[in-house]
Amino acid sequence: MDQFEGRVAVVTGAASGIGLGMARRFAREKMRVVLADIEEPALEEARVELEKSGADVLAVRTDVSSAEAVQALAERAHEVYGKVHVLCNNAGVAGGAGGLGGIWQANDKDWQWVLGVNLMGVVHGLQAFVPRMLEHGEPGHIVNTSSILGVNTGNGSIYSVTKHAVTRLTEGLHVDLRARKSEIGVSVLCPGLIATRIVTSGRNRPEHLRNETPGAPVDAIRERMAEAQKLFMEAGMPADEVGDLVFDAIRTGRFYIFTHPELTKGVKNRMEDILNDRAPRLPRELMGLAGRGGSQ
Repeated sequence: MDQFEGRVAVVTGAASGIGLGMARRFAREKMRVVLADIEEPALEEARVELEKSGADVLAVRTDVSSAEAVQALAERAHEVYGKVHVLCNNAGVAGGAGGLGGIWQANDKDWQWVLGVNLMGVVHGLQAFVPRMLEHGEPGHIVNTSSILGVNTGNGSIYSVTKHAVTRLTEGLHVDLRARKSEIGVSVLCPGLIATRIVTSGRNRPEHLRNETPGAPVDAIRERMAEAQKLFMEAGMPADEVGDLVFDAIRTGRFYIFTHPELTKGVKNRMEDILNDRAPRLPRELMGLAGRGGSQ
C-alpha cells in the first residue's frame, strides 16, 4: 500500500496506548481516521486531540467483544467515509488469574472477558470489514495486534493464549487473502514492553464478568498491578514509536512487526524445543514480562 492521503483507517482500542499511537501516525499522513474504543471519556479526548491537529476523525464507542457493536462500527464508518482501507484490530486487555498463580485459577468469567476482547474482537473486526474491503477492491491493509507473548512460550495466562490465537489467525488471514489474489496486505503486530495502561485494563471490565481473583489477596494483587504499571510506563517504548513501526510495515508490506527484535530469541528457543521434543522453557528475555500481559 503506497497511497495514504485521503484513505480511511479504522483503529480499535484507539483511545490510548498503541491504538492512539497508530491513529496519530495515520492522521499525520492525512488519512481519515475512525477511532473505536469502549472507554468513552478517553475516546472523546483522543477525538478532540486529533481534530485539533487538523485530522478528519470519527469516534465510535465500541465493545469489540460484541459482534453487533463491531458491525455497527463498520456501518457507521462506511456511512461517513464510504470505504475503509486500513483496519487495525488492536483492542486488548490483560486480565485473568493466570499469571497471578496457575492458569487453573482463572475462572469462566476471566476466560470470557479476555477471549471476548483479545480474540473475538479480532474475529468480529474481520467479519465486519473484510467483505467490504474485498468488494471495493482498492489496496488496503489489516493489522492485528498480538504480542511477543503470542509467538513464544512462558507461564500460563489467558492473555498469552489469546495472543497465540491472534498470531495464527493472522497467518491464516494472509494465506486466504493471497489465495484470492487480493490487494489487501496483512501484518501481525507483536509488541514487547510498551508504555500503555494495559495492566489496568480491568477498569473497563464489564460488571457481569467481574469477580474476586481466587487464591490471591486483593491488596497483593493491587500492589503487583501498581508495580507492573509503573514498569510499563517508565521502561516501555512510547506508543507513538509503535505507530511509526506499524505505518512503515503497512507501507512496505511487512508481515511480522516486532517492537523489540531481541526478544524473538524466545521464538527460536520455542521452535528448538518443539523440534527436539523438549518440554517448554521460560525464555530469560521474558522473565520481566511473563504474567503481566502485554502491550496495548
